[in-house]
Parts: sequence; structure tokens; C-alpha cells
Amino acid sequence: MQFEYIGAFNVVLDVLGRFWPVWIALVIVIGASFVYKKKLGLYGQLFDSGVGIAGVGICLFWLFTAIFASTISPFDPLSQVPIMKDSLPGAIEPASKLVYYFGGDKLARDVFSRMVYGSQIVLIIAPAATGFALMVGITLGLPAGYYGGRIDTVLSFLANLVLAFPVILLFYLLVTPGIMDTPIPYAMAGLFFLFPIIFFCVLFWTRFKNRPDRLYILMGVTLVLGGWIYAGLVFDKDPLRIVHIDPNQLNIFVAVVFASSPGVFRIVRGLTMDIKTRDYVAAAQTRGESPWYIMLWEILPNARGPLIVDACLRIGYTTILLGTLGYFGLGLAPESPDWGTAIKDASRLLRSFIHPALPPTIALMSFVLGLNLLADSLREQSMKD
Repeated sequence: MQFEYIGAFNVVLDVLGRFWPVWIALVIVIGASFVYKKKLGLYGQLFDSGVGIAGVGICLFWLFTAIFASTISPFDPLSQVPIMKDSLPGAIEPASKLVYYFGGDKLARDVFSRMVYGSQIVLIIAPAATGFALMVGITLGLPAGYYGGRIDTVLSFLANLVLAFPVILLFYLLVTPGIMDTPIPYAMAGLFFLFPIIFFCVLFWTRFKNRPDRLYILMGVTLVLGGWIYAGLVFDKDPLRIVHIDPNQLNIFVAVVFASSPGVFRIVRGLTMDIKTRDYVAAAQTRGESPWYIMLWEILPNARGPLIVDACLRIGYTTILLGTLGYFGLGLAPESPDWGTAIKDASRLLRSFIHPALPPTIALMSFVLGLNLLADSLREQSMKD
């Protein structure tokens, strides 16, 4: 069929115009960050260097793209218009007169809309899984480094056991479709999702145990909110139907937490073993503070720099890993608009049509680049501190 097309220059202008809510949000957030950067601590210090500004800008761009995806995208990412199959960039859909800005894929879906919606999947799974991995690694790494002895020996052995597995093989075993028929993913999720609740309960208890008025409020909020999220994620029993995760996404989520936690554990353990010899830790011990108070309120805050840098890099690694799993057809559903799956689908027809592969590839590359720039800037600031 003969399509009507708009010119390449108009495609660029229209695509930039589709992102209007992102540009407005970026101007507001970055402008406010510049004005109040002296009051924003480590985040504000990022705006003292070009690398930091670039990293924050790229990461915020994709964050706001994920938030405003329904406004930006002209089509549903799963909708198919048969006559638009393999259409070139700039093709006009005859019925609605809307433009397939980046063309259509082999199933006649809009490549631009799928790239935009793919950011939602990446920005939900990667940061959240990294956050849970941090909770697990911190909760286990602090006592291992502080106490040493048998606790350290046992936990270090388990961490090294997981790290001994080749990463790709480990993920292949954990995200194959057949494993969802077993209770393994749900048992692992039930264990890992307990760590944030335990962490915050211990955090508030050690800080406010002598102030019951504040302690009871914080503990109550932690248990209620944590229990609500736990029930929704692990058992899919959220009464409000707000907290929900698809089985395929839960499978990937658990696999990422399981594979990332040992690395975080080793970093936290090493930092704890170094920081516990400092004078301010000895002063806290002299005051009679409990070990968990010292770990959470003396050691952990002074280890935040390396941990924040590691978290940024780890989100990037997880993003690449999600793309790799999607490329191999593992984990997420085949029709998922995530960038890895889109690259896999497009790679089979590269000799005939290259345009469906470029947008998700560039999106994945740019987001990981932003995270690496952000990590570099954070590393520089942490070294100054």
C-alpha cells in the first residue's frame, strides 16, 4: 500500500513536541534544583559539574517519560493496524491521520509508542529491584562486618556461593517460564520482601525506643504500609487492588534481588569493617549505645557515598540485564513493550528494516549513560566528603 509520509524534519519537530510535558517538568525540577541546590545536600552538589547536570537531566527525562507515557504516546503500545506493518518512519495512519513517527514493526505496532511505554517497565523494575537488593545487602552486611566471627563466616559463605554462579546462567535458571509453576519464586519473594519491613522497624526502634509517642506511630505506619505492600506483591491480595505485580515481572524482580544482594552485602561488609574502627564509633560504644544503633545511625550514614554510587551503577546493570533477558525472550511476556523485547523482535528483520531496532536501542543506551554519568558525579562528590 502507498503511504503518505511527513518529512524527516517534521518528524523530529513533532516528536519533540510530543514530549511537551517532559520538557515542562524538566524545566521546573532542574530550575528549582539550581535555585535551592545549597539546601539539597548531595543532590544539590550534582549541579556543580556538567557531568552531574547531564546525568540528572537524562535520568529525569526518562523518569518523566515513564510518568507521562499515556500523554506522549499517540497509540496504545499493543494496538495493531495491519496496513501499517513495517511502515517507514513518518508514515501517516489513514484512518486516524496520526503519524507513526518511528514507523511500524513487524506486527504493525507503533515503534515510538512502544519505546515510550517501555520506559515504564524499565523504571519500575530496575530501581525497585535495586532498592530491595540494597535492603537485603545492608541488613545482612552490617552485622557481618560489625560482629565478625561465625555470623560473618556463614553470611559470607552464602554470598560467595551465589556469586560463584555465572550471572547469565543464574538468571536463565531463575526466569524460565517453567519455574513459575513451582513455589520457588513466591517463597523467595516472601523472604526478600520481609527485609525492608525488618530494616525500618529496627531503624525506628533503635532511634526512638525512649520516645514511645513517636516510636508507636512510626512502627505502626511501617507495619501497616509494609504489610499492605507485602500482601499485594507476594500474595496478590491487596484489597484496594493498587499494589500488584504480574507473575513474569515478579519472577524477574526476585531474580534481580537474589543475584544483586550478595554484591551489596560484600560492599556493606567491607565498609562496616573499616568504619567500625573510627573514633566516633568508639565514642558511641562508650556512651552505651546498642550495636544495632551504632550500625544504623553511626556506620550506615557514613557509608552512604559508596552505596549511592553503587546503587546508580547497579540500576544501570539491571537495566542492561532486563534488556538482555528480553532479547532472549525470557521473563516478560512476548508482547511486552520493554526495550529488550523490542530489540529482539526487530533484530530478526535487520536486513530488511532497521528502523524498529534503533529507538529502543538508543533509549536503553541513553538511560544507562545517564546513570553512569550520575554515578561518576556522585563518586566525585563522595570523595570530596
